[in-house]
Amino acid sequence: MDKEKVITKLTDAGLVAVVRASSEEEAIRISDACLEGGCPSIELTFTVPGAHKVIEALAKKYNKGEMLLGAGTVLDSETARMAILSGANYVVSPGFNLEAAKLCNRYRVPYMPGCMTITEVLTAMEAGADIIKIFPADLYGPAIIKDIKGPLPYAKLMPTGGVDVSNVDQWIKAGAVAVGAGSSLTAGAKTGDYKKITETAKEFIAKIQAARA
Repeated sequence: MDKEKVITKLTDAGLVAVVRASSEEEAIRISDACLEGGCPSIELTFTVPGAHKVIEALAKKYNKGEMLLGAGTVLDSETARMAILSGANYVVSPGFNLEAAKLCNRYRVPYMPGCMTITEVLTAMEAGADIIKIFPADLYGPAIIKDIKGPLPYAKLMPTGGVDVSNVDQWIKAGAVAVGAGSSLTAGAKTGDYKKITETAKEFIAKIQAARA
């Protein structure tokens, strides 16, 4: 999928499901549940055992592009390349890594590094990062989006960490192009309640659409 299409599809939905799981099977079930709830953007973290195999399996299952597959917790260029070869459409990191940025740019794959300060945001943007992951977002609150977009109105920001159904509208109204949600979205998996994940995804999407309207 072309880089521009990936970014457009991700921002259109406005929600990225951060998937952490204890097994490959659980990760796939969480991803399926999120997609059923209207969230096509999945960030499969490399903390999941056999993460690259999960990405391969999902890429094969949804080979018509129904699911937008991202690799998360990517700390270096080696992992980024593994993720891309496995079928990842975009790469997400908790922090900025220049070599990972270069590799993603080389293969025209969107790179979304985690940043905490305006200097980090600038550094990442200068290295070609397409969307900046504001992480951990719960340390700041929605006001950080407006603060960054004041001097950098063209920055595409995606807060992750502490974003839930009760505050997602505040993040969107503040100017975030999308949000990342982990446990607040996928908590149902702990009890095997995957329907709850689907319902929560629907609530997230509804709140995002309402905030944009």
